[in-house]
Order: sequence, then C-alpha cells, then structure tokens
Amino acid sequence: MGRRKLEIKRIENKSSRQVTFTKRRNGLIKKAKELAVLCEVDVNVIIFSSRGKLYRFCSSNSLAEILRRYHSHVEAEPSASAGVCETQEYTSNYASFLSSEELLQIVERDLREPYVDNISINDLVHLEEQLQAALITARSTKTHLMLQSVTSLHEKEKKLTEDNRLLEEKIAGNRIAMGARGQMVSGDKQHALLDLLKSN
Repeated sequence: MGRRKLEIKRIENKSSRQVTFTKRRNGLIKKAKELAVLCEVDVNVIIFSSRGKLYRFCSSNSLAEILRRYHSHVEAEPSASAGVCETQEYTSNYASFLSSEELLQIVERDLREPYVDNISINDLVHLEEQLQAALITARSTKTHLMLQSVTSLHEKEKKLTEDNRLLEEKIAGNRIAMGARGQMVSGDKQHALLDLLKSN
C-alpha cells in the first residue's frame, strides 16, 4: 500500500493536527539545516505554533542581521511579486496605527487563532517595533507625570513653610504686644497704690 496523499486543508482533529505540526516542523528545520550546509547559504526559519510558542532555526549567528538584510532587499526592489507587495501593504497598515489602544487591539485580534498563521515575519517585526515605541512613550509619560507631581509637592511644601513662618511671626508679635500691655497695666496699678498711700 502506498502512502495516502494528504489533502492540504486544516486538520480538524486536534491531536492529529499537533502530531502533523511536530513532524513537519522538524522536517522543515532539518531541510533548512541541510540547505544551509550543502549550498552555503543563509537560512532563517521562524515558526509560531497556534499557541504562540516560537520555534526557529538560523544558519548564521544573528537573526537580526538576516532580517535587516531581508528588509534592505525588499526596500531595494519596488517591483516585487504580488505576495510581497501584499505583505508590505499589510505592514504599512500596521504602521498607520499610532495610538497604543489601536495597536493593542490589532495585536490581540491578529495573534489569535486562526489569524496567527497569516502573519508574516515582517509583520511580527513591525509589531514588535510598534510595541517597543508605545512602551517607551508610556514610560516617558509616566516619568513626566511623576516629575510634575514632585514639582507640585515641592511648591506646596514651600507655600506651607512660608505660611508657617508668617504664623510664627504673628504669634511672636502678639506675645510682645500682650507683654507690653501687661507692663502698662502693672504700672497703672503702682501709681494708683502710691496715690492711695499719699492721701492717707
């Protein structure tokens, strides 16, 4: 009996789908290694499972360098194939989502099954850059707000210190005035007593 030809469509049975994924993933990575050694070429394989787990093979030491070369090559060839053009258009759509809220909505929607299988490496790299930029913006805003809060607290502290100083001066002035008034009353009593003694 010959091997049955597998129809290329989504395997409905979950366990069979996982077994097929494992076998074909290992086979793909093995072929990539062989191609890199036999033909002395740079090969890069990145696979995300349906649960988002990353599997990769890179024939060189730097995955980022291969991706940089890929981006340079794509940008240098405006007359790319239709598939590449679609990918670039899809990536440019990601670039238009500037707000953090919209970016998070896109990531949440596109990284779920079954859409996750349709995302290209270019898309993932661009999404990562967008998320990093959003994170930097959020941290910058947080730092700015914290500095504003600290400045506001310093100003309140200065105002309270000044108010406290004025109150202390006022209390000291009241004490001096009360002391002087007490001396005046005491002097009047002494004069009245002397007048009384003289009259007797």
